[in-house]
Amino acid sequence: MLDYKAHWEKVYATKTPEEVSWTQAHPKSSLKLVQDATKSKESSIIDIGGGDSVLADCLLADGYTDITVLDISKHALDRAARRLGEKASLVNWIESDIRDFSPKKSYALWHDRAVFHFLTEPEDIQRYLDLVSHFVTGDLILATFSKDGPKRCSGLDVHQYDIKSLCALFNSVFDLVESFTEDHITPFDTKQNFLFARFKRRQSVR
Repeated sequence: MLDYKAHWEKVYATKTPEEVSWTQAHPKSSLKLVQDATKSKESSIIDIGGGDSVLADCLLADGYTDITVLDISKHALDRAARRLGEKASLVNWIESDIRDFSPKKSYALWHDRAVFHFLTEPEDIQRYLDLVSHFVTGDLILATFSKDGPKRCSGLDVHQYDIKSLCALFNSVFDLVESFTEDHITPFDTKQNFLFARFKRRQSVR
C-alpha cells in the first residue's frame, strides 16, 4: 500500500514550485470564488491541500482574518510559512492527510483545488463527503481534474469528474451555485483541464 505521506514529503522536499504541475503564480479563479462566497472577511476559511500555494497570501492581502491551510506535507507547509515570514503567524497550519483529518471546528468555506481527485477509493471519497457534510456551514469550492484533464498526476492515479458526477456526490447536502472548466497552464507549459464548482450548503440540512 502506498505511503501517501512519504510520497508527498518527497515531492515537496525534492522539487521546486517550478517543477510541479499544480503551481499557480496567481490563483485567480479560486480567489474570486472565495470572494463571491464570503460576506465577511472574518469568515472561517480552510484551504485543503493548500501546500505552498499562494492563496493564503492573497487572502491575507485581501483582509481575511480566519485562514487555515491543511496539507499532508510538512515540507510544503514549512515552505509556505517561510515565504509569508511574519505573516505566517496569522494562518493556522494543519499537517494532516485529509483521510485522517478530525476538524476541531466548522468552517464557513472549504476550498480544495486538486486534493479531491486523488481520492480514488470509495471509502476515502465517502470519508471526504462525511467531513464536508459535518464541518462546512456555508460554501464548498472544489477544483478537480475534468473528464478532459489528466488521468494521473505526480505518479498517482486520479478520479476525473464532470459536473453531473460531482453534483451526484454532494447534492444530498449542497446545492450547486456555479461551475466552469478552465485550462491550467503548468510551469512547464502543458495544459491541465480543471472543473471548478461552488456549492452552498442547503439550509434545511443540519
